[in-house]
Amino acid sequence: MDNAGAPLPREAVAELDLPGRPCPVAATMALIGEKWSMLALREVFLGNHRFNDIARNTGAPRDRLAARLRALEAAGILERREYATAPARFGYHLTPAGKALSPVLRALITWGNTWAVDEPRIALQHHDHDLALTEACDTCGEPLRSRDVTVTVLAPGWEATGPVTGSPAQ
Repeated sequence: MDNAGAPLPREAVAELDLPGRPCPVAATMALIGEKWSMLALREVFLGNHRFNDIARNTGAPRDRLAARLRALEAAGILERREYATAPARFGYHLTPAGKALSPVLRALITWGNTWAVDEPRIALQHHDHDLALTEACDTCGEPLRSRDVTVTVLAPGWEATGPVTGSPAQ
């Protein structure tokens, strides 16, 4: 959903007819989970808006990158803005839905620096110090602990362990 609470356009996902458990993780991965999509989002998040810069910094094949950018635009995550008229040139910018992915990108950078690389390649700063990410509940302000979070499965025919016995999902 965007900031106004309206659902994102679903042109980029085939009516979310995804196998397995119906859930927002599967729907999100269908929209942004492909490698070149995430790397393109990283570049726009870092302030690179022009196609050539995004292509150079991701290493993506140009045709595949163009397709991913179109899909992210169709999904309402990116928007194209004209920055030159002769010839027409466009830059890519995060929409409100795209900006809402910023905490995810910051978490991926932090996780990658800790678990995926020997030496950090990107540092996140908050004012004059390194950014230390924490999770907190927006409602009560408490720090999140896994043991305090419960999951309620809302998809009909499903529970946390899988499909309900005898349900069509089985």
